[in-house]
Amino acid sequence: MSTQDILEIKTLLASPKRIAIIPHKNPDGDAIGSTLGLLNYLLKLNHNALVIAPNDYPDFLKWLPNENSILKYDTQQEECDTFITEADIIFTLDFNALHRTGNMEAILKASEAIKIMIDHHQQPDDYAKYMFSDVTMSSTCEMVYHFFAKLDTLESIDKDIATCLYVGIMTDTGSFRFRSTTSTTHRIIADLIDKGADNTQIHNNVYDTNSYNRLQLLGCALSNLNVIPEYRAAYITLSQDELQKLEYKKGDTEGFVNYALSLDNIVLAAIFIEDKNQGIIKISLRSKGDFSVNELSRQHFNGGGHTNAAGGKSDTDLPSTVEKFISILPHYSNALNNE
Repeated sequence: MSTQDILEIKTLLASPKRIAIIPHKNPDGDAIGSTLGLLNYLLKLNHNALVIAPNDYPDFLKWLPNENSILKYDTQQEECDTFITEADIIFTLDFNALHRTGNMEAILKASEAIKIMIDHHQQPDDYAKYMFSDVTMSSTCEMVYHFFAKLDTLESIDKDIATCLYVGIMTDTGSFRFRSTTSTTHRIIADLIDKGADNTQIHNNVYDTNSYNRLQLLGCALSNLNVIPEYRAAYITLSQDELQKLEYKKGDTEGFVNYALSLDNIVLAAIFIEDKNQGIIKISLRSKGDFSVNELSRQHFNGGGHTNAAGGKSDTDLPSTVEKFISILPHYSNALNNE
């Protein structure tokens, strides 16, 4: 984002505007944290701002400041369409291709609002007038912090904003253990704590409140864990029947794939989750070192993401999806075994 871009955005935000803030479909901690962090900032500037999510998100994010103001497109479409159509500015956060918003894609494409992208994923589409895109950043929440710095408004960060941004950085860095966590990330976290983010309470709210059924589901997932040692790969499956039996709720499988990746000598991990309502298998991929699950997902599973964390989907059934995954591993044998 150039100096000229920043000057123009400062001018745009100098007077009250109608602003829609959009995360991706199935928003995670970084998507909700960044959009709510930006929302609370814009409300302080007296903008008529609103977060519109494509659909619902996990309960462990529903305590964040101003979360109860978020509209969900899949259940409040008419209200959402009206706001988007009348918006002066649309911020898109934590994604870089409009199809990532699902059923919102058409209304966002049709909107004449000025679009501003803030995102850290690879290979962005060219739909926004202003693009703040940096794949080296740990999270979109870290980028929102830098965005405030570029606007010379870091002093506007209060406890609510700091809390939202902390959540996104914490979740997208795996509690600060992923390679994308830099010394700058830690300095930002320190500043957010200084500004009021309660790191202990935030961690407890996100990670340490489990339902009995979620822990039973984790046990089921681990019992379905399979290892392919010759390719240093492991995968987990969860069928629709297993999800229903244990009363699955959105967000319950968050982090399950990391258990597979934590195995000794494993470089590539996957989880395959059956979703009969959408007619797809949801896929999450994780890796260690330089092995790119972003490229693997883009080539084989209609997805993408980061080098070490990506998502995708399959339109075939669960056994066929797993069979495909296993069948492509020989093509990556050298990369996996040399990692």
